[in-house]
This record gives sequence, structure tokens and C-alpha cells, in this order.
Amino acid sequence: VDEFYGLCDPDKENLCLYGHPNETWEVTLPAEEVPPELPEPALGINFARDGMNRRDWLSLVAVHSDCWLLSVAFYLGARLNRNERKRLFGLINDFPTVFEVVTERKPAKDKPSADTGSKSRGSTKRSSDGQVKASPKLVDESYEEDENEHSETLCGSCGGNYNADEFWIGCDICEKWFHGKCVKITPAKAENIKQYKCPSCSMKRGRQ
Repeated sequence: VDEFYGLCDPDKENLCLYGHPNETWEVTLPAEEVPPELPEPALGINFARDGMNRRDWLSLVAVHSDCWLLSVAFYLGARLNRNERKRLFGLINDFPTVFEVVTERKPAKDKPSADTGSKSRGSTKRSSDGQVKASPKLVDESYEEDENEHSETLCGSCGGNYNADEFWIGCDICEKWFHGKCVKITPAKAENIKQYKCPSCSMKRGRQ
């Protein structure tokens, strides 16, 4: 932290804090390419250093760093399919934020949903209204999604298209989606399943 604090000299030009894939960080000038290859982090993190309490300044830089990391994840996630994005953002949520590390705060635990009573990642995928099909961990349940977004989702059993009027359930192993009726799972049954395995994955596990 002391080294980082020293690198952010207010007398220097606009500086940015970049994170690299090898888990190192670098304080440097912004990229010269326009548009840049990746979203840009906050500019001028060094300018406010001496005008703020050290801890407050570090916390502010941490929040901006979290915003940048999420913007990079969304940028790269645009090239992934629905299940891959869901997995990516699930992995992100398994780690503390930079802000939580800097301020030594413990990540808040997820509370069970009031209307589904869900207690695990698996059960949050089940709902009697098909509009929550795309993992409630990532999508606000009050947000009504356009059915066109689900047009490429096919039932892993019958191959039928997604229909918001029907109950669907997602396998926690292969991440395929199924009509509840095709795998003989009702919304009531789904609420009591902590981790759902489709018939195919259940058979594979049985052979091992």
C-alpha cells in the first residue's frame, strides 16, 4: 500500500490503476489507442491523494477499481453465451471486492428470497413464473425480460423453445434448461431441491 501511495504523485499527469491477467497491478498513464482495447479505469486517481484522508482516498480508489473490473468483465462477457456469463458473474461474487479488502469489511451473506424461500444457488433457479429463468442471482426479479432474449434457449429434453408461460428448471451440473413437465419436476418440488441434476447427469454420476 505504501508503494502504491508513493506512485500516485499528485504532481504527475493523469494516472490510472490497471490490473493485469497475471494478478499484478500497475500505476501508469492511460492507453493511447482510441478507442482503447479495454474499458479505461478512472483517470487522475493521483490528483486527490494529498487533499483527502489516506484511508478515505484508498477506499475511493478501491471503489473505482471495482467499477473498472466489473466493466471489463461485462465487456468480455458480451462475447459469452448466457450460461457462460452466469458462471463468470457467479465466480466474481465468490470473491471479496477490492473495496472490501481495503476497508477490511466482510462480504455480506446473501439472504433467502422472500417469495421463493431459496437457500442455495440451485434453488434460486426455480420459480413458478418462467420469467426468472435466467438466474435471479444476476437479474432483478422485478425486471421483465423480453422473450426474444430467450429465443435461443432450448429444452435439453424435447428441444422445444423457451416459453415464459411454462415452468423451466436448470441443471446445476451441465447448466442445460428443461421444461419442468419434461423432467417431471413441478414448481413445488423444485423449491425443495438444493442442487438439481437432470436425468442425464444423474445417470452419469451413477455409473462413476
